[in-house]
Amino acid sequence: QVQLVESGGGLVQAGGSLRLSCAASGRTFSSRAMAWFRQAPGKEREFVAGITWNGRNTYYADSVKGRFTISRDNGKNTVSLQMSSLKLEDTAVYYCAAASAARTMRDSTWPRPGEYEDWGQGTQVTVSS
Repeated sequence: QVQLVESGGGLVQAGGSLRLSCAASGRTFSSRAMAWFRQAPGKEREFVAGITWNGRNTYYADSVKGRFTISRDNGKNTVSLQMSSLKLEDTAVYYCAAASAARTMRDSTWPRPGEYEDWGQGTQVTVSS
């Protein structure tokens, strides 16, 4: 199990940028696939981006491709989400999530919240016009 704490959320104008960070505690972080999800009011939690345990492969929701970049630093136990060209519809609470250790993620499993074992408390991102 890992404990996850997100930071970096806030208020930003449309077209602007924001960087979210997720700090993990626990010895198994480096063996876990990680992801960012988001949830807007009245909507289901949705997948945003994922990264394999070694950082070699990344996956993105179509809605954020070309605008968001996920990265990780296993030496610092952190995963980040760089968000650019933000849109009003990016407004949501953003959650960091960790898959179980050594779990092999596939294209079909990245977007499923049930595939992830640990979650952070979330950080609010609000994009204004």
